[in-house]
Amino acid sequence: MTNVQQHIGSIALVVKDYDDAIEFYTQKLNFELVEDTDLEDGKRWVLISPPNSNGASSNGTNSSRTNLLLAKATTPEQISAIGNQTGGRVFLFLHTNDFWRDYNLMLSKGVTFNEKPRVEPYGTVVVFEDLYGTKWDLLQLNN
Repeated sequence: MTNVQQHIGSIALVVKDYDDAIEFYTQKLNFELVEDTDLEDGKRWVLISPPNSNGASSNGTNSSRTNLLLAKATTPEQISAIGNQTGGRVFLFLHTNDFWRDYNLMLSKGVTFNEKPRVEPYGTVVVFEDLYGTKWDLLQLNN
């Protein structure tokens, strides 16, 4: 029997506009545009990913990256979920190897932070928002 190997390939993030979202994530958070394919009728397959997020796993094998799939809202229900996909809770967690580098860069690029950075027993963290108000944690875990 083969060992089960799975990973989350993409997480859909409902957005108002593809191009505005691409600009925010690539210019303010330095994410990479992985794919932008026209699917016709105004739909696109848009994948973004944090920089250098496809590193090696702890056992030395290549790990697959998890992408965000930017999904343009088209129905009233989807539009109402933009920026609030989790009912006001933090939705996504951006891990970093240098919290202060990334925090200061994001701050200089106008990213909105909901609090001051704080040191917790597990690491250094701050809540920030994307262009639509989706809450994220910027997080550097302790070793």
